[in-house]
Amino acid sequence: MRAYDIILKKRNGGKLTKEEIEFMVNGYVKGEVPDYQMSAFLMAIYFRHMDTEERAILTEVMANSGDRVDLSSIPGIKIDKHSTGGVGDKTTLVVGPIVASLGVAVAKMSGRALGHTGGTIDKLESIPGFRTTLSEDEFFENVRKIGIAVVGQTANLVPADKKIYALRDATATVDEVSLIASSIMSKKLAGGADGYVLDVKVGSGAFMKTLEQATELAEAMVGIAKVHGKKAVAVLTNMDVPLGNMVGNSLEVLEAIETLKGRGPEDFTQLCLNLAAWMCHLAEKGTFEECLKMAEESLKNGKALEKFREFVKYQGGNPEVVDRPEEILPMTDKIIEFQAQEDGYITAIDTEKIGIASNYLGAGRKTKEDSIDYSVGIEIVKKLGDYIKEGDILAKMYVSEVSDVETATKLLAESYQFSAERPESKPIILGTVK
Repeated sequence: MRAYDIILKKRNGGKLTKEEIEFMVNGYVKGEVPDYQMSAFLMAIYFRHMDTEERAILTEVMANSGDRVDLSSIPGIKIDKHSTGGVGDKTTLVVGPIVASLGVAVAKMSGRALGHTGGTIDKLESIPGFRTTLSEDEFFENVRKIGIAVVGQTANLVPADKKIYALRDATATVDEVSLIASSIMSKKLAGGADGYVLDVKVGSGAFMKTLEQATELAEAMVGIAKVHGKKAVAVLTNMDVPLGNMVGNSLEVLEAIETLKGRGPEDFTQLCLNLAAWMCHLAEKGTFEECLKMAEESLKNGKALEKFREFVKYQGGNPEVVDRPEEILPMTDKIIEFQAQEDGYITAIDTEKIGIASNYLGAGRKTKEDSIDYSVGIEIVKKLGDYIKEGDILAKMYVSEVSDVETATKLLAESYQFSAERPESKPIILGTVK
C-alpha cells in the first residue's frame, strides 16, 4: 500500500477503506508518511469530502491513536457535552452541576482558550486553588462521590488529531466538515462517554457563520456518534451575540454563580437548562420535557448551586466563592466604560471581535504557551435590539496594566452597528439535530 495511491483515489472521488485511512493516519503519527503527502491527502478530502462511513472510520482511527478513557466503573449512563466554541460560553459551569444534581454522572475533559473563544479549564482555574489536573483515581473517585469532575485533556489523548490539526492549520484545510467532525468526535470517543450533547454555535462569534454550515456539521457529528453506537443530539445555538453578559475568566465564573442562584441572563439560563435537559434525557431520566422541568427545579431549589459548591471543594478550590465571588475571584477594580457615539438600535454585534478584544485585555491567549490574566474581560451592557443614545454605556472593559486598551477599544467600536429601525430578534436556540 502506498500513500500516493490513496491520495490519488480520494482526489478522484473514490471511497476510502478502513485499511487505507489507517495507513495514512497511523503512518503520519509514526513519521512514515511525510508532511507533504499528508497535506495532499487533507486537501483531497477538502475538495472531495467523506461520507458518513469514512468519517466514522477516520474518527475511530484517530481515537485509537492514544489513550482511551474507560468510564465503565462509574455507574449509570455517562453523557458528555461539547461546545464548538463561542464567546462568553461558560455553560459547563452551570450545566454540569445541574445534571449532577439530578443523578447523571458528569466525567468531563475540557480544553483551554485558543483564538477568540474561551476555555472551560481556564475559567475554572480562576477559582483560587481549583485543580484541573487530577490522577485517574481522583477523577473517577470524585465522579463516584459527588457525580461530577472536570479535568484538562490528557497529553496522550488523540495524538493523531493534535498532529493532523497543526498541519490543517498550516495548509488551509481547517474548515472542512468531515475533518472538523472527526477531530471533535475522536476526542469524544476517546473520552469514554455513552452519549453526547453537542452545542453547535452559529453566527459572527462562531466558527460556523451560517445555519446551513452549522446544520451540516451537526448532522456529521451525530452521524459519526450513531455509527459508533453512541447516543447524540446537537443543539444549534445563536452566537451572533456573546452568550450572557460577561466575557473573561473570573467574570464568567461570577456570571455562572449568579445563574446557579437564579439570577443569570435570560439567554444563558435558557441554553443551560436546554442542554441539561438533553443530557438527562439521553441518560434516560425521562422525556425531554420532564427533564427540562427537573432542571428548572434544580435551579429553583438550590440543589445545582450546592452541587457547584461541592464540585469546587472536591477539586481543591475555595468553596466560599459561591457566597463571596467578588471577594474570592481575582477581579480587577479598574473599569473603563465604552460609550455609544450615536443614537439608534443595535442591529449587529461582531461577536468574534468582542472575543478578540477580550484577548487584547489579557483574558485569552494567542499561543498555547501564553499566560492569561484571570481578572480582566468585558461586560456587555447593551445587546442586539436595544435602543441606545449617544453617551450610553455599551460595554465595560475590566483592565490591568498588561491590557492593550487602545486595540480593544478600537475592536469594540468596530463591533457594533446601529440603525433607526429595530432588528428582528433571534432565539438563543435555532434548531436541534437528532
